[in-house]
Amino acid sequence: MYDFGSSGEPHPIPRGRSCARVRPQKVSCPVSTAVRAAFVAALGCVAVSFNAITASSTQLPNQATRETREAASPAAGQRATLEQYCQTCHNQKRPTAGLALDTARLDDIASDAALWEKVIRKVRIGAMPPPGASRPDPPTVHALVASLEAAIDNAAAKAPEPGRPEAFHRLNRAEYANAIRDLLGLEIADISSLLPADDSGHQGFDNIAEVLSVSPALLERYMMAARKLSQLALGRPPRGPTVDTYRVSSLLLQDVRVDEDLPFGSRGGIAVRRYFPVDGEYSIKLMLQRTKNSENIVGLGRAHQLDVRVDGVRVARFTVGGEDNGNPAPQSFAGRFTGDAAWEHYNHHADDRLEARFFVKAGARTVGVSFVQSILEPVGVLQPRPEYTLSPEQDESQTGNPGIESAAIGGPYSVSGPGDTPSRRKILVCQPSRESDRQACAKTILSALARRAYRGSVTDRDVGTLLGFFEAGQRDGGFEGGLQLALERLLADPRFLFRVEADPRGIAPGTVYRLPDLELASRLSFFLWSSIPDDALLDDAISGKLRNPDVLERHVRRMLSDSRSRALVDNFAGQWLQLRNLRNVEPDGALFPGFDQNLRAALQQETERFVHGQLREDRSVVDLISADYSYLNERLARHYNVPNVYGSRFRKVTFPDSRRGGLIGQGSLLAVTSYPNRTSPVLRGKWVLETLLGAPPPPPPPDVPPLPDRGESGKPASVRARLEMHRANPGCATCHAPMDPLGFALENFDAVGSWRTRDSGREIDASAAMPGGPTFTGPSELRAFLLGRREQFVDTVTAGLLAYALGRSVEDYDMPAIRSIVREAAPGDYRWSALILGVVKSTPFQMRRSRPQDDAFLAGKSSDVVGDSASR
Repeated sequence: MYDFGSSGEPHPIPRGRSCARVRPQKVSCPVSTAVRAAFVAALGCVAVSFNAITASSTQLPNQATRETREAASPAAGQRATLEQYCQTCHNQKRPTAGLALDTARLDDIASDAALWEKVIRKVRIGAMPPPGASRPDPPTVHALVASLEAAIDNAAAKAPEPGRPEAFHRLNRAEYANAIRDLLGLEIADISSLLPADDSGHQGFDNIAEVLSVSPALLERYMMAARKLSQLALGRPPRGPTVDTYRVSSLLLQDVRVDEDLPFGSRGGIAVRRYFPVDGEYSIKLMLQRTKNSENIVGLGRAHQLDVRVDGVRVARFTVGGEDNGNPAPQSFAGRFTGDAAWEHYNHHADDRLEARFFVKAGARTVGVSFVQSILEPVGVLQPRPEYTLSPEQDESQTGNPGIESAAIGGPYSVSGPGDTPSRRKILVCQPSRESDRQACAKTILSALARRAYRGSVTDRDVGTLLGFFEAGQRDGGFEGGLQLALERLLADPRFLFRVEADPRGIAPGTVYRLPDLELASRLSFFLWSSIPDDALLDDAISGKLRNPDVLERHVRRMLSDSRSRALVDNFAGQWLQLRNLRNVEPDGALFPGFDQNLRAALQQETERFVHGQLREDRSVVDLISADYSYLNERLARHYNVPNVYGSRFRKVTFPDSRRGGLIGQGSLLAVTSYPNRTSPVLRGKWVLETLLGAPPPPPPPDVPPLPDRGESGKPASVRARLEMHRANPGCATCHAPMDPLGFALENFDAVGSWRTRDSGREIDASAAMPGGPTFTGPSELRAFLLGRREQFVDTVTAGLLAYALGRSVEDYDMPAIRSIVREAAPGDYRWSALILGVVKSTPFQMRRSRPQDDAFLAGKSSDVVGDSASR
């Protein structure tokens, strides 16, 4: 889980990351030339003038600011323990894995903290000593680990090391979309249409600063996004109508209500979240699902009502099917026959007329398309489907339920006005009644926007830069045209696109200092909301009150209770648990025919609702493992064989037995740790080790042999039996020994999370034995095993929270802070709020080390402020 370095020094910013790296190439792009030139000038000068940013800070003395634990005296048998169990393999003559413990200093453990942190992790999880070697008993292990941790933690308390995150931290696209929402009141329905996906770094997080680079192509995308969003926010009419097509997955079963934004009593269809730029006339064109081979439209045998709604209000209704258009094609053994010409035309073109125009007011709207659910029961004795039918698709075109294949929304075809949207109300806080009032009103608007966008105080020079763009824009576009160009410039400013943490002027290289309040406010808001600070947080930061612990805690609790804290679930938990990988899971259709898009969406929602419920109720993070409940709808309950759950609505359900419960019983996580055609105890064991216990195994060697397809003599064999053949190789056994047993205990869950008792015709063996002796069978006993290591699990969650909050990898020098957070949260049973508050109050979150003496990057003598550079 951790990428521990060999030294305790923070990683400096690479010298190669200079302003030349983000200089755009000459390309053709519909972006304001003035805005592009200003952006390049500003971004180029950020590096030059970065060191001159004036910020108030408190330099910390080289002393602990809190009472530390008493240093535990070295255990009497510490060296003896190492000699007996470790130094046989880890010595100068035989430094296995490059580790020599016979020369390591036990009288000054803190001087080589990275080495001892590695030892702590390996010993605690039981990965060392290796299988087959003599192992210390639990009290001996505990004494060794406790003494090592105490020595490291006490040294860290006297000389805190906060590290040095990257100075430039670009907003990832999720943060960008949230910042636009909170700055302009503008919801971006699909951010992927504006910006590409971000690279991921430590633990798969996509907010790690060191991987959020800026290429010329990405720079142009930001330019185009600034232009489009500034127009949408002010309701500027587009040059002409556009058409956006939204497709429905062919794997989505449309016999039930498929989206909570669709009305009760409906089935199938699609709900589209779309932003309409102006009040005006728009259109929708629908296509119906077709059979795979014959391309006949499905479900035309009887009439179905199809509704189009905007924010729940019906704007169009169509009747689909039920028309008499001649004789259909006969069913035959001889192959595919055609029917009457009128029937053939109808079966291929019945949706040609499913098009309507309607008036929509500007703003974010939900366009819902769905069929009216009809509850019909056939009269008489039900007859089985004839087995001789060789054209099931042909029969489906008559008797099945129709479904939506795509919805194309176009417009505006006529414009009635910019509309009264949340974004216009948020931006236009004044309206000039005379031309002479325009400048003053624009200054008021732009000053307020710049304060939020730049996340701090703004100078007259900052506002003057924006007013220059306003003057240029209003010559041709009037007052709102000028605001649109100024807003485009604002959204292209480096201080909006980047979180910049500058060393205070005059501070000595390598000095630990407390973050200024404004930078602390920015860290806090992007941690909890993935967005910019709000006015309440900015006010206290500007006034210097945020450094007060009581004020800071009040803001943390306020922000956690805000709906925007859902970002912690979507962005932190989704990546920490690898839940985002569920979108790429494609089980073998022949082996798992019941896996459809409905199930995929239900699995995703289950885990999201489960984690969000834990956070909202401020439960113990240990409940992520121990909970005996989850959130299910009828589709997911059927998948789990849970009775008496009906309908598409999710509700909290307590499981009747101990098979399910907690994260390890959720189908989403079981599916992302499986292969398309089988389970993988290795992937599941690795996920448990890495995600829940914080002890990832080393990567496999390049020449590792693949898992055999069959057992001995070519006979069918279970995955477990084939893995045991694979582990017969001593080189493989070392890594697999602490990993595979965790996966074996989950073998009763198949590759999509369903419960099973047999594999390849044989009874499943879900028993497991960890190195050193712990044994367990099945998920319930695995859950108990993990709960016996609850503090280690909480350590892992806290480390993930800290990495996500800082936007950098967790290093060895962060471990004392992590252990301190966990200890202080223990009396409250490790509640979410206690861990989050602990992260916010920690040394790595509140402090920073200035650049090293030999790091010349960003060293400059200019006294200009970053934002002013663009005006030159």
